[in-house]
Amino acid sequence: MRLPKLLAGAIVAFALQSAFAATTPAIQYPQTKKVDQVDDYHGTKVADPYRWLEADARTSKEVADWVAAENKVTFGYLDAIPGREAIKNRLTQVWNYEKFSVPFKRGGHYFLTKNNGLQNQSVLYAMNALTETPHVLLDPNTWSKDGTVALSGLWPSDDGKHLVYGVAEAGSDWHTWHVMDLATEKVLPSEDLKWLKFSNAAWTKDGKGFFYSRFPQPAAGKTYQSLNIDQKLLYHRLGTPQADDVIVYFRPDQPEWNYTPEVTEDGRYLVITVSKGTDARYQILIKDLTDPYAAPVSIIDKFENEYSLVGNDGPVFYFKSDLNAPKGRLITIDFRNPARENWKEIIPQSEATLTDVSYVGGKFVAEYLHDAKSEVKVFDHEGKPIRDVELGGIGTASGFGGRADDPETFYSFASFATPPSVYRYDVNTGESKLLFRSNIAVNPDDYVVKQVFYTSKDGTKVPMFITYRKGIKLNGGNPTLLYGYGGFNISITPAFSPARLVWMQMGGVYAVANLRGGGEYGEAWHKAGTKLHKQNVFDDFAAAAHYLIDNKYTRTDKLAAQGASNGGLLVGASITEHPELFGAALAQVGVMDMLRFQKFTAGRYWTDDYGSSDNAEEFKALYAYSPYHNIHKGTKYPATLITTADTDDRVVPGHSFKFAAAMQAAQAGTAPVLIRIETRAGHGGGKPTSKIIEETADEFAFLVKNLGMKVPASFARK
Repeated sequence: MRLPKLLAGAIVAFALQSAFAATTPAIQYPQTKKVDQVDDYHGTKVADPYRWLEADARTSKEVADWVAAENKVTFGYLDAIPGREAIKNRLTQVWNYEKFSVPFKRGGHYFLTKNNGLQNQSVLYAMNALTETPHVLLDPNTWSKDGTVALSGLWPSDDGKHLVYGVAEAGSDWHTWHVMDLATEKVLPSEDLKWLKFSNAAWTKDGKGFFYSRFPQPAAGKTYQSLNIDQKLLYHRLGTPQADDVIVYFRPDQPEWNYTPEVTEDGRYLVITVSKGTDARYQILIKDLTDPYAAPVSIIDKFENEYSLVGNDGPVFYFKSDLNAPKGRLITIDFRNPARENWKEIIPQSEATLTDVSYVGGKFVAEYLHDAKSEVKVFDHEGKPIRDVELGGIGTASGFGGRADDPETFYSFASFATPPSVYRYDVNTGESKLLFRSNIAVNPDDYVVKQVFYTSKDGTKVPMFITYRKGIKLNGGNPTLLYGYGGFNISITPAFSPARLVWMQMGGVYAVANLRGGGEYGEAWHKAGTKLHKQNVFDDFAAAAHYLIDNKYTRTDKLAAQGASNGGLLVGASITEHPELFGAALAQVGVMDMLRFQKFTAGRYWTDDYGSSDNAEEFKALYAYSPYHNIHKGTKYPATLITTADTDDRVVPGHSFKFAAAMQAAQAGTAPVLIRIETRAGHGGGKPTSKIIEETADEFAFLVKNLGMKVPASFARK
């Protein structure tokens, strides 16, 4: 669709870029109508002139026409950037390497996913022993021509006879489940389950059925916008239609409650974790499955703390909890005597943040973050330290799942310049054995990966990872991409990305700021970036930008901000609060209207982090930074590329539509404000490789033009 000529060399590229910048006419944005919509929030009148853009483009011709007009302008601009095709060519080359998931074992089978390099979707493989050659079990690449139908979860039964797997179309959060007979590898007829979102499958020990959660079917025309409420916990018995599934637990008086089922490894208990938002604050109920008439018994009846099931020994349950331990600890609760005074501590809180615990081989494998870097420790059954798992320096380890009687577990380790490697770990001997290593031509020694600490506005010390190719001069003139998230207790740790590698090969510096609101330092760090304290997140990001400038990594006109989802909100708030601080911005699938986010799909979950405009005090805080509401006409905003997708039913695209329309109308400078609207793609999950490469090429081309970068001549070579 886009075929600019390949460049002959970096000098030519720079000349063409300069000429392009000098001759490109002013962008003519589509004329976006305004409506007289004004809302009253606790006595404050707030205009919403682009309210009509909240409508679904699949059902509103008016919105669909606006989307087409905006995409025409955006792709016209991007197509004309010299070097874009060369960037895409290089991204394709670097992306073309084998990628493996961490294997797991269930019912005598090992399962893992692998992508040969440029496959749109990873393929599910199975094997009966690690010495066998894995064979294909499910290949999602055969499910659609454009690669937009993805595998979205898998749950094998303990007896190894069946597999439940999910299918997601066009990136939607709505999934359909199917059941496969693992002996014949045939999908069972009449076992399709629909209207599933944010659910897992928990098989009974006998393999005759499983527990799961589902929402009611949305009203016609509201599939991708209506609120997700009234979830029910059900039991599905194999061979029966979904309509006959039995309700196990449901509270019609609590429409916002959600239910996660887990069956203990001994098959005796069903543990129901009840949540109502994104915070790790749970109620816990336990049902004795040996008694068909037993009702679920509540052992935690308040939404106050985290209680994540790790495992059990009969009636003694192990939970990871932050009760009296904001950085996490491991406790036991005896179902026979569940009163709080009878609880016992197994692994106490430490200086590092406990992120996960697994019960494998009769031992506890505990994953920690220490200054946002992975540490892994093994403890015995009583919580006595045994050993540390040796990792490869600054990086991220993940995996370590398994069962209490498994002698082995599996994990992956990666960093910014270190491609992922997958290992088998013997929990008894402590031996790590390499299973898979991504075969990509990158030498970690060619790159600098370091961590710095800078001071935010209120004096808080914030960590930041900075990585770049060795040999570049830190003279204040390097194009720099600053990434952040800062929310929902999510920790942003060192990870390998082919896109980031290409950015560094282009001479760019890549920085990741570990902002408050994340989980890097436990619950206190998280809470310091939520609700009435959310401004801390934006202050942390601005301080990171100043650090990079003050320490001669870059300068304002060479600095770009990037973030997605909650990070898209971060970018939107940052460029409206500090438009002078950045040369460019990539605002991806962001939450931009902070007064109405809770009215759509999963938005009501986010009030744990954001608060709600329904609350007078929280409204004031939200209104003060809401990106859409803080755009001011006559302001010179940095070059901004907003990205979203027409089937995003997590952060509905109306957020980005309204933000783009308002910014285009207000922009006083010459920098472009563009919105790129992907089709048949959602919030990001399940997005095919081809679309990821296309979108990344467009984003990097946008930065090349607006940060005055050069495209290396080698990028054009096939």
